[in-house]
Amino acid sequence: MDFILSGAAACGACLFTNPLEVVKTRMQLQGELKSRGTYQVYYRNVFHAFYTIGKVDGLAGLQKGLVPGLVYQFFMNGVRLGSYSIIESSGYIHTDGRVSAAKTTLAGAAAGVVGAVMGSPIYLVKTHIQSQATSSIAVGHQYQHQGMVHALAAIHKQHGILGLWRGSSAAVPRVSVGSAAQLYSFAASKELVVDLQVFPEGSWLVALCAGMISSVVVVAAMTPFDVVSTRLYNQPVDHTGKGELYKGFGDCFSKTLKVEGVAGLYKGLGASYFRLGPHTILSLLFWDELRKLWQQHR
Repeated sequence: MDFILSGAAACGACLFTNPLEVVKTRMQLQGELKSRGTYQVYYRNVFHAFYTIGKVDGLAGLQKGLVPGLVYQFFMNGVRLGSYSIIESSGYIHTDGRVSAAKTTLAGAAAGVVGAVMGSPIYLVKTHIQSQATSSIAVGHQYQHQGMVHALAAIHKQHGILGLWRGSSAAVPRVSVGSAAQLYSFAASKELVVDLQVFPEGSWLVALCAGMISSVVVVAAMTPFDVVSTRLYNQPVDHTGKGELYKGFGDCFSKTLKVEGVAGLYKGLGASYFRLGPHTILSLLFWDELRKLWQQHR
Protein backbone atom coordinates (compact mmCIF):
# COMPACT_ATOMS: atom_id res chain seq x y z
CA MET A 1 0.00 0.00 0.00
CA ASP A 2 2.96 2.35 0.68
CA PHE A 3 4.04 1.92 -2.95
CA ILE A 4 0.52 2.46 -4.36
CA LEU A 5 -0.13 5.58 -2.26
CA SER A 6 3.26 7.02 -3.24
CA GLY A 7 2.65 6.37 -6.94
CA ALA A 8 -0.85 7.84 -6.79
CA ALA A 9 0.46 11.01 -5.08
CA ALA A 10 3.13 11.49 -7.77
CA CYS A 11 0.60 10.95 -10.59
CA GLY A 12 -1.73 13.54 -9.05
CA ALA A 13 1.11 16.08 -9.10
CA CYS A 14 2.11 15.10 -12.66
CA LEU A 15 -1.32 15.97 -14.07
CA PHE A 16 -0.72 19.60 -13.05
CA THR A 17 3.00 19.88 -13.81
CA ASN A 18 3.46 18.00 -17.12
CA PRO A 19 3.21 21.18 -19.27
CA LEU A 20 6.03 22.64 -17.16
CA GLU A 21 8.07 19.48 -17.80
CA VAL A 22 7.64 20.00 -21.57
CA VAL A 23 8.83 23.62 -21.24
CA LYS A 24 11.77 22.60 -19.03
CA THR A 25 12.89 19.88 -21.45
CA ARG A 26 12.83 22.24 -24.45
CA MET A 27 14.74 24.98 -22.61
CA GLN A 28 17.42 22.53 -21.44
CA LEU A 29 17.98 21.31 -25.01
CA GLN A 30 18.03 24.80 -26.54
CA GLY A 31 21.55 25.81 -27.65
CA GLU A 32 23.00 22.41 -26.76
CA LEU A 33 26.84 22.54 -26.89
CA LYS A 34 26.73 26.05 -28.40
CA SER A 35 28.07 29.19 -26.77
CA ARG A 36 25.70 32.08 -26.03
CA GLY A 37 24.86 34.17 -29.10
CA THR A 38 25.63 31.44 -31.67
CA TYR A 39 22.19 29.83 -31.82
CA GLN A 40 18.61 30.91 -32.42
CA VAL A 41 16.61 31.36 -29.22
CA TYR A 42 13.09 29.98 -29.68
CA TYR A 43 12.24 30.10 -25.97
CA ARG A 44 13.30 33.30 -24.19
CA ASN A 45 11.89 32.37 -20.78
CA VAL A 46 9.27 30.13 -19.17
CA PHE A 47 6.31 32.30 -20.13
CA HIS A 48 7.53 32.85 -23.70
CA ALA A 49 8.10 29.09 -24.05
CA PHE A 50 4.52 28.41 -22.88
CA TYR A 51 3.16 30.90 -25.39
CA THR A 52 5.35 29.65 -28.26
CA ILE A 53 4.59 25.96 -27.75
CA GLY A 54 0.88 26.65 -27.32
CA LYS A 55 0.79 28.82 -30.44
CA VAL A 56 2.81 26.54 -32.73
CA ASP A 57 2.12 23.02 -31.41
CA GLY A 58 -1.31 23.79 -29.95
CA LEU A 59 -2.51 23.17 -26.40
CA ALA A 60 -1.97 19.42 -26.89
CA GLY A 61 1.72 20.22 -27.40
CA LEU A 62 1.93 21.37 -23.78
CA GLN A 63 0.75 17.94 -22.61
CA LYS A 64 3.17 15.93 -24.74
CA GLY A 65 4.50 12.87 -22.95
CA LEU A 66 1.68 12.85 -20.39
CA VAL A 67 1.12 9.08 -20.61
CA PRO A 68 4.79 8.08 -20.12
CA GLY A 69 4.99 10.89 -17.54
CA LEU A 70 2.21 9.32 -15.46
CA VAL A 71 3.62 5.81 -15.86
CA TYR A 72 7.09 7.05 -14.88
CA GLN A 73 5.79 8.89 -11.83
CA PHE A 74 3.77 5.90 -10.66
CA PHE A 75 6.63 3.42 -10.90
CA MET A 76 9.63 5.64 -10.08
CA ASN A 77 8.07 7.61 -7.24
CA GLY A 78 5.98 4.64 -6.17
CA VAL A 79 9.20 2.69 -5.58
CA ARG A 80 11.19 5.71 -4.31
CA LEU A 81 8.68 7.15 -1.84
CA GLY A 82 7.32 3.70 -0.98
CA SER A 83 10.81 2.45 -0.09
CA TYR A 84 11.53 5.58 1.92
CA SER A 85 8.19 5.26 3.73
CA ILE A 86 9.07 1.73 4.83
CA ILE A 87 12.53 2.88 5.99
CA GLU A 88 10.93 5.80 7.86
CA SER A 89 8.32 3.53 9.51
CA SER A 90 11.11 1.29 10.78
CA GLY A 91 12.47 4.27 12.77
CA TYR A 92 15.82 4.26 10.92
CA ILE A 93 15.88 7.99 10.02
CA HIS A 94 15.49 9.17 13.62
CA THR A 95 18.16 9.44 16.33
CA ASP A 96 16.91 10.13 19.85
CA GLY A 97 13.52 11.04 18.45
CA ARG A 98 14.88 13.69 16.04
CA VAL A 99 15.44 13.53 12.27
CA SER A 100 19.03 12.48 11.50
CA ALA A 101 20.52 14.41 8.56
CA ALA A 102 22.96 11.64 7.61
CA LYS A 103 20.44 8.78 7.90
CA THR A 104 17.65 10.64 6.07
CA THR A 105 19.99 11.70 3.26
CA LEU A 106 21.29 8.12 2.91
CA ALA A 107 17.78 6.65 2.96
CA GLY A 108 16.55 9.21 0.40
CA ALA A 109 19.51 8.56 -1.92
CA ALA A 110 19.14 4.77 -1.68
CA ALA A 111 15.41 4.97 -2.41
CA GLY A 112 16.20 7.31 -5.32
CA VAL A 113 18.68 4.88 -6.91
CA VAL A 114 16.12 2.05 -6.87
CA GLY A 115 13.42 4.31 -8.33
CA ALA A 116 15.73 5.72 -11.03
CA VAL A 117 16.78 2.30 -12.31
CA MET A 118 13.16 1.08 -12.37
CA GLY A 119 11.83 4.13 -14.21
CA SER A 120 14.71 4.81 -16.62
CA PRO A 121 13.18 3.28 -19.82
CA ILE A 122 9.97 5.29 -19.41
CA TYR A 123 11.93 8.50 -18.67
CA LEU A 124 13.92 7.91 -21.88
CA VAL A 125 10.72 7.72 -23.94
CA LYS A 126 9.14 10.68 -22.09
CA THR A 127 12.14 12.88 -22.91
CA HIS A 128 12.08 11.88 -26.60
CA ILE A 129 8.35 12.64 -26.93
CA GLN A 130 8.46 15.93 -25.01
CA SER A 131 11.30 17.24 -27.18
CA GLN A 132 9.37 16.49 -30.41
CA ALA A 133 8.16 19.75 -31.92
CA THR A 134 7.19 21.46 -35.17
CA SER A 135 10.41 22.12 -37.14
CA SER A 136 10.11 25.91 -36.72
CA ILE A 137 10.64 25.65 -32.93
CA ALA A 138 12.47 22.31 -32.65
CA VAL A 139 15.49 22.01 -30.33
CA GLY A 140 17.74 19.02 -29.70
CA HIS A 141 17.59 15.76 -31.65
CA GLN A 142 14.12 15.01 -33.01
CA TYR A 143 12.86 11.45 -32.64
CA GLN A 144 9.67 10.49 -34.48
CA HIS A 145 7.83 8.36 -31.94
CA GLN A 146 4.07 7.91 -32.30
CA GLY A 147 3.48 7.18 -28.62
CA MET A 148 4.93 5.43 -25.58
CA VAL A 149 4.37 1.82 -26.70
CA HIS A 150 5.64 2.55 -30.23
CA ALA A 151 8.75 4.21 -28.79
CA LEU A 152 9.53 1.34 -26.41
CA ALA A 153 9.06 -1.21 -29.21
CA ALA A 154 11.20 0.78 -31.67
CA ILE A 155 14.08 1.28 -29.21
CA HIS A 156 13.98 -2.39 -28.16
CA LYS A 157 13.91 -3.57 -31.80
CA GLN A 158 16.86 -1.38 -32.80
CA HIS A 159 19.08 -1.53 -29.71
CA GLY A 160 17.85 -4.46 -27.61
CA ILE A 161 16.87 -4.54 -23.95
CA LEU A 162 19.94 -2.58 -22.86
CA GLY A 163 18.99 0.23 -25.23
CA LEU A 164 15.97 0.93 -23.01
CA TRP A 165 18.32 1.78 -20.14
CA ARG A 166 20.45 4.18 -22.19
CA GLY A 167 21.02 7.35 -20.18
CA SER A 168 20.53 5.65 -16.82
CA SER A 169 24.08 6.69 -15.90
CA ALA A 170 22.63 10.20 -15.53
CA ALA A 171 19.30 9.11 -14.06
CA VAL A 172 20.89 7.49 -11.00
CA PRO A 173 22.86 10.57 -9.79
CA ARG A 174 19.96 12.86 -10.81
CA VAL A 175 17.31 11.03 -8.83
CA SER A 176 19.56 10.03 -5.91
CA VAL A 177 20.74 13.64 -5.36
CA GLY A 178 17.22 15.01 -5.86
CA SER A 179 15.68 12.35 -3.64
CA ALA A 180 18.20 12.85 -0.83
CA ALA A 181 17.77 16.64 -0.97
CA GLN A 182 13.97 16.40 -1.17
CA LEU A 183 13.30 13.84 1.54
CA TYR A 184 15.80 15.21 4.07
CA SER A 185 14.68 18.84 3.60
CA PHE A 186 11.02 17.74 3.78
CA ALA A 187 11.49 15.72 6.97
CA ALA A 188 13.62 18.43 8.63
CA SER A 189 11.26 21.25 7.54
CA LYS A 190 8.22 19.34 8.78
CA GLU A 191 9.90 18.82 12.14
CA LEU A 192 10.80 22.54 12.30
CA VAL A 193 7.25 23.70 11.43
CA VAL A 194 5.80 21.34 14.07
CA ASP A 195 8.30 22.63 16.68
CA LEU A 196 7.35 26.24 15.90
CA GLN A 197 3.66 25.33 16.39
CA VAL A 198 2.65 27.63 13.54
CA PHE A 199 -0.22 25.32 12.52
CA PRO A 200 -2.50 22.96 14.46
CA GLU A 201 -1.11 19.47 15.03
CA GLY A 202 -1.85 17.17 12.09
CA SER A 203 -2.79 20.06 9.77
CA TRP A 204 -2.18 19.61 6.03
CA LEU A 205 -0.56 23.06 6.11
CA VAL A 206 2.46 21.53 7.87
CA ALA A 207 3.18 19.29 4.86
CA LEU A 208 2.43 22.15 2.45
CA CYS A 209 4.87 24.51 4.17
CA ALA A 210 7.56 21.80 4.42
CA GLY A 211 7.05 20.98 0.74
CA MET A 212 7.55 24.63 -0.24
CA ILE A 213 10.87 24.77 1.63
CA SER A 214 11.92 21.41 0.18
CA SER A 215 11.14 22.52 -3.38
CA VAL A 216 13.79 25.29 -3.26
CA VAL A 217 16.45 22.87 -1.98
CA VAL A 218 15.57 20.26 -4.62
CA VAL A 219 15.80 22.67 -7.58
CA ALA A 220 19.15 24.10 -6.45
CA ALA A 221 20.68 20.64 -5.97
CA MET A 222 19.08 18.84 -8.90
CA THR A 223 19.10 21.21 -11.90
CA PRO A 224 22.67 20.51 -13.19
CA PHE A 225 21.98 16.76 -13.00
CA ASP A 226 18.61 17.31 -14.68
CA VAL A 227 20.18 19.18 -17.62
CA VAL A 228 22.78 16.43 -18.13
CA SER A 229 20.10 13.75 -17.83
CA THR A 230 17.83 15.39 -20.42
CA ARG A 231 20.69 15.73 -22.90
CA LEU A 232 21.97 12.19 -22.45
CA TYR A 233 18.52 10.70 -22.93
CA ASN A 234 17.74 12.82 -25.99
CA GLN A 235 21.06 12.62 -27.87
CA PRO A 236 21.13 10.81 -31.24
CA VAL A 237 22.73 7.35 -31.27
CA ASP A 238 24.60 5.33 -33.88
CA HIS A 239 23.59 1.87 -35.14
CA THR A 240 25.19 0.22 -32.10
CA GLY A 241 23.21 2.37 -29.67
CA LYS A 242 26.18 4.53 -28.60
CA GLY A 243 25.57 8.24 -28.12
CA GLU A 244 26.89 10.52 -30.87
CA LEU A 245 27.36 13.57 -28.64
CA TYR A 246 28.31 12.19 -25.21
CA LYS A 247 29.98 9.04 -23.89
CA GLY A 248 28.27 9.23 -20.52
CA PHE A 249 27.43 11.37 -17.51
CA GLY A 250 30.95 12.74 -16.88
CA ASP A 251 31.53 13.53 -20.56
CA CYS A 252 28.21 15.38 -20.90
CA PHE A 253 28.82 17.33 -17.68
CA SER A 254 32.34 18.41 -18.70
CA LYS A 255 31.41 19.30 -22.30
CA THR A 256 28.43 21.38 -21.20
CA LEU A 257 30.56 23.16 -18.59
CA LYS A 258 33.39 23.80 -21.08
CA VAL A 259 31.25 25.15 -23.94
CA GLU A 260 28.31 26.77 -22.12
CA GLY A 261 29.83 27.52 -18.71
CA VAL A 262 28.12 27.09 -15.34
CA ALA A 263 25.05 28.83 -16.77
CA GLY A 264 24.71 25.92 -19.21
CA LEU A 265 24.27 23.50 -16.31
CA TYR A 266 21.51 25.71 -14.92
CA LYS A 267 19.76 26.19 -18.27
CA GLY A 268 16.02 26.38 -17.81
CA LEU A 269 16.40 27.10 -14.06
CA GLY A 270 13.19 29.13 -14.03
CA ALA A 271 11.34 26.36 -15.85
CA SER A 272 12.90 23.82 -13.48
CA TYR A 273 11.52 25.64 -10.47
CA PHE A 274 8.11 26.18 -12.04
CA ARG A 275 8.01 22.45 -12.74
CA LEU A 276 9.93 20.85 -9.84
CA GLY A 277 8.65 23.35 -7.29
CA PRO A 278 4.92 22.66 -7.69
CA HIS A 279 5.58 18.96 -8.33
CA THR A 280 7.58 18.65 -5.10
CA ILE A 281 4.98 20.58 -3.10
CA LEU A 282 1.99 18.70 -4.53
CA SER A 283 3.50 15.20 -4.51
CA LEU A 284 4.78 15.53 -0.91
CA LEU A 285 1.47 17.05 0.23
CA PHE A 286 -0.60 14.31 -1.48
CA TRP A 287 1.81 11.64 -0.20
CA ASP A 288 1.63 12.88 3.39
CA GLU A 289 -2.17 13.25 3.36
CA LEU A 290 -2.80 9.88 1.67
CA ARG A 291 -0.60 8.14 4.24
CA LYS A 292 -2.50 9.84 7.08
CA LEU A 293 -5.84 8.76 5.58
CA TRP A 294 -4.57 5.19 5.16
CA GLN A 295 -3.34 5.06 8.78
CA GLN A 296 -6.73 6.33 10.03
CA HIS A 297 -8.73 3.72 8.09
CA ARG A 298 -6.56 0.65 8.56
